[in-house]
Amino acid sequence: MPLEMVRNDIVKMPVDAIVNAANASLLGGGGVDGAIHRAAGPQLMEECRKLQGCATGEAKLTRGYRLPCRYVIHTVGPIWQGGGHGERALLKACYRNSLELAREKGCETVAFPLISTGAYGYPKAQALQVAIEVITRFLLENEMTVYIVVFSKDALELGGKLFGEIKAYIDDVYVEEYLRRPEESLRRRMPGGPRRDEGAAGSSLEAMLNGAEEGFAQMLLRKIDEKGLTDAACYKRANVDRRLFNKIKNNPEYRPGKQTALAFAIALELSLEETKEMLMKAGFALSHSNKADIVVEYCIMNGRYDIMEINQVLFQLDLPPLGY
Repeated sequence: MPLEMVRNDIVKMPVDAIVNAANASLLGGGGVDGAIHRAAGPQLMEECRKLQGCATGEAKLTRGYRLPCRYVIHTVGPIWQGGGHGERALLKACYRNSLELAREKGCETVAFPLISTGAYGYPKAQALQVAIEVITRFLLENEMTVYIVVFSKDALELGGKLFGEIKAYIDDVYVEEYLRRPEESLRRRMPGGPRRDEGAAGSSLEAMLNGAEEGFAQMLLRKIDEKGLTDAACYKRANVDRRLFNKIKNNPEYRPGKQTALAFAIALELSLEETKEMLMKAGFALSHSNKADIVVEYCIMNGRYDIMEINQVLFQLDLPPLGY
């Protein structure tokens, strides 16, 4: 799971390191900073005093103490002053320096809050874009699972043109699906369509098995070659863990979950028909009775192949993300 957005309390994340949106003194404060200090216990404050503060954009590391993590990475985000005072560059430095510290300590899992979006006033949507940009760039070169943690759905206001367009598209096709006559809907859901008569002539089971088409793994690897991608470039663009990719690659009979199959279709920038074919080989199909499918369909039809952008929309709609 290279990058995942989750709703949780960051002090409860069982990861190697959590990131603290600290103030320059590193001596605790409100919001995430205060919650982390309370959960970690007084030993965290004692260690922080020895660090003698931290400059904006930099990061320093301590032990996790009572927290369910090995380390706390403290970083000081910029105070929002309208966006014209280097805030974006400083916020990017917070994420980049925190990730570098995590890598130095051999961390495999790291959880971030949305830095500077509390009392420091950084607009949430802009802060999220900075976080995703820096983290995804880091993950292109490093194997690590990173979480962006928000406490509640209301804490993340994505909005944006794409979200509005997809909401309207869902309303159109999702409602249309359920306005169809029940008998038509039932017939569509019947696997294999109309049944043949028991006595009708047809291929033997042995002949059908011998003539089996390429499976999901074969199609995936063929498309990677056709697109001129490396394996690593593909699974990283798909937001899929390297170990899962290798499981698919090395076991032709392995069938991934639907969201994983869709993630590869997005990473490979497949057409809608190619996506349906890839899904079929994994044993799935796109359906207008599934809102997550509608989101993906809309993005493919409109050439929107940024998996992080798609996952932001899915997150806002309480739908399962692509990848992993």
